[in-house]
Amino acid sequence: MRLTLTRRGDYAIRAMLALADPTAGPWLSAGRISQTMSIPERFLPRVLRELARAGLIEARTGRTGGYRLARSGTDITVFDVIVAIEPEDDARRCVLRGIPCDPGTRCAVHDTFTEARVALQHRLAETTLADIARPPRADRPVQDGSSGP
Repeated sequence: MRLTLTRRGDYAIRAMLALADPTAGPWLSAGRISQTMSIPERFLPRVLRELARAGLIEARTGRTGGYRLARSGTDITVFDVIVAIEPEDDARRCVLRGIPCDPGTRCAVHDTFTEARVALQHRLAETTLADIARPPRADRPVQDGSSGP
């Protein structure tokens, strides 16, 4: 089963993590974000505009300008970032046939997939940038499912 973000979603999460880094300084240029997070510089301005439009970041022009989080990384969730960037998932589409669901004759897995989608959204909504921006510690379990080094 593949649960992945689009390239824009990936770049948005990485850009937000760069901006959430407390050691990075108050304002980061697009070039610095691009270099720090290995994001192609030609794609980044579009992603940053969408994040600013969603109210997640602030932009300032000029020599001392750049980008910064609009509020604390403890107040911005992964779900906030994904909703700002990713196209809306069509929950009304049948997961088996790819056509609109018929409310009277839903497929056998409809309810299961709907519950899974809601659970995933809930988990993303309770995970903040600050949660995922923290470097792993020996006393905290690794989040990627591996057992660590």
